[in-house]
Amino acid sequence: MNNKRLEQLKEVFDEAWNKLSIDDKILEANHLEEMVANPDIWKNPDDAREKNEKLSHLKDFIDDWQILRTQINDISELLNLGEEDLNSEITAQLSAMEEKLSNLKKSLRFTGPYDHNNAIIRITAGAGGTEAMDWAGMLERMYLRFFEKNGFRASLIEKTDGEEAGIKTAVYEVSGTDAYGLLKSEHGTHRLVRLSPFNADNLRQTSFSLVEILPVIQNNNEVIIDEKDLRIDTYHSGGHGGQGVNTTNSAIRITHIPTNTVVAIQNERSQLQNKEKAMEILRGKLAQMQLEQQAESIDKLRAGESASWGQQIRNYVMQPYKLVKDTRTKYEETDVDAVLDGKIDGFIDAYLEMNFQ
Repeated sequence: MNNKRLEQLKEVFDEAWNKLSIDDKILEANHLEEMVANPDIWKNPDDAREKNEKLSHLKDFIDDWQILRTQINDISELLNLGEEDLNSEITAQLSAMEEKLSNLKKSLRFTGPYDHNNAIIRITAGAGGTEAMDWAGMLERMYLRFFEKNGFRASLIEKTDGEEAGIKTAVYEVSGTDAYGLLKSEHGTHRLVRLSPFNADNLRQTSFSLVEILPVIQNNNEVIIDEKDLRIDTYHSGGHGGQGVNTTNSAIRITHIPTNTVVAIQNERSQLQNKEKAMEILRGKLAQMQLEQQAESIDKLRAGESASWGQQIRNYVMQPYKLVKDTRTKYEETDVDAVLDGKIDGFIDAYLEMNFQ
């Protein structure tokens, strides 16, 4: 019985190992190790950090698969010895390895061109004043709690608070294994129905927020943008941020003219830093549009936003009943408070399973 289970486990393991090109990933990790070991790499600190981060993610990924392969080989040797008194122990180990392989196989769901990249998340309040801004702030908290629970690092890029509550917009860069691949399920419009705490009559209110998930693309060669297609404007940074920010034209607005896609950044201290961050986000927006429109290249993109307010993906209902339901997968949760506290794993898994081929 155990011999048959082991053979099946080996077969599934080998198939997954080949599909994920782990041998190629090992070679890539070895090459990166040689590069980061060279002190000259730190002449370009940003490039050095990017390569170190990529190496760390690769090694974590590879190590899990190599450990499981070693465990399979060890069990195979025990079975070949034919020691019957170890059968119960071997059965338990096989069950643990089958579960581990099932979890590791989730990596097969990340086959998109940018699934292994870090991600940009942008949350924008819809029309509706304070109520909508409060809803956007609730979504911001939900995602920050999810990142915290799952070991992702979220770095604030830009944020505009609401006058009374919540936020008008917030932009974060999210770093971690398969960040874009996991978070792309959240791309679209999120709808809230509740009794409004900002309404004197305590009436039921519907609010909307747009969540954009964009891949982080730092390599200019991955998404090539023609300079003549860009209009770059500079202006005074608004709000707080110190004397230097408010007295110089450090804020940058970049418009991709063919698609009318606009990115504005004022959070960084210098104009150059703001321009670099704006270009990074613009590449992500155009890459996301390319995926959505199934366009062969950036030149083939049609004008429009990377996410439409018409793409309603999820309803969060707190009144007259409690339910969070995804409009695409039909997955639902009745514990709305837990979802808003970052428990969105079920929605992400359902989306990935639906799109897994």
